[in-house]
Amino acid sequence: MILRHYKNSLILILLFSSGLFAQSNAIDKVGTTSFQFLKVMSDARSTGMGESYVSVANEANAVFWNPAGLSNIKSYDFSASYVDYFMDVSHMAIAAAYNYEGIGTFALQAIMTDIGDISVTRVDQLGRDPITGVYNPGLTGETVSPSSQLFGLSFARSVTDKFSFGLSVKYAHEDLVEKQTGSIMFDGGILYDTGYKSLRFGISLRHFGPEIKFIDKSYPLPQTLTLGISGYLFAPENYLIAGIEDQSLLFSYDLSQPRDYSQQHQVGMEYSFNDMLFLRGGYKINYDEEDISLGAGVAYKNYKIDYSYNNYGEYLGSVHRFTIGFSGN
Repeated sequence: MILRHYKNSLILILLFSSGLFAQSNAIDKVGTTSFQFLKVMSDARSTGMGESYVSVANEANAVFWNPAGLSNIKSYDFSASYVDYFMDVSHMAIAAAYNYEGIGTFALQAIMTDIGDISVTRVDQLGRDPITGVYNPGLTGETVSPSSQLFGLSFARSVTDKFSFGLSVKYAHEDLVEKQTGSIMFDGGILYDTGYKSLRFGISLRHFGPEIKFIDKSYPLPQTLTLGISGYLFAPENYLIAGIEDQSLLFSYDLSQPRDYSQQHQVGMEYSFNDMLFLRGGYKINYDEEDISLGAGVAYKNYKIDYSYNNYGEYLGSVHRFTIGFSGN
């Protein structure tokens, strides 16, 4: 009876979500949302798979994608990620999760963006020094250091052996020197194991909250609704196509609706050999610059190291991400 109730609830959520996708498909409002640093995903595993991760997330990094994925953690999990972003900007993220048996999984997350020092220039400083003749491009000798941070707490629980949910409350703060502001926001997600082979569905709504006011104007958060599906094409068991000993091939697909863009698609794959060596690839559809992504990872005992490469086109180049982590037995 309980399982039937949650199946019906999942169907209603999927229908409602489909309606949201259909209504907002034609909306294109690039650059109209605030806190853009929240759209930079940090962990190397997910980005190596083209960010098709909503139904795959099963580690501490699930806090950034779908908090329901935390329910897969049986003991504890920790990860730290670093992104070598554009223009010498550094983006770092930390996630830690612990499962309390019989209660659920709690997790902490933190995101920090370091833009570095920016030289201050003013028009009234332009010109040549009357004595030395050296041209000054407007430099005042001062520097400013804009920054962005986010801190959050998540909780996830398995309701049945097939259905789990997760919720996050987060506080984000952005310092733009002339103005700084912060806001509380929320994430929510569900995971549903179909019971057919390894097929799973996931839904997440991220960055839900009030508009952010800078000086005299307000801007909405970069809210994103995502539906995802994944399964093992090849694996030792519960495979969709064929069984292969000590090897597996995971396929995933996400359909996303950002608040400031039309529908976007993410496709990814992850090959695993003996759960120790991982090779990943992904592709993004309907993005201005991004397309192909590649990644690799190594796991030994309870430790793991991941790397991803993301192509941002001819003018922006590439972005490299690194993640280290460890988990309990």
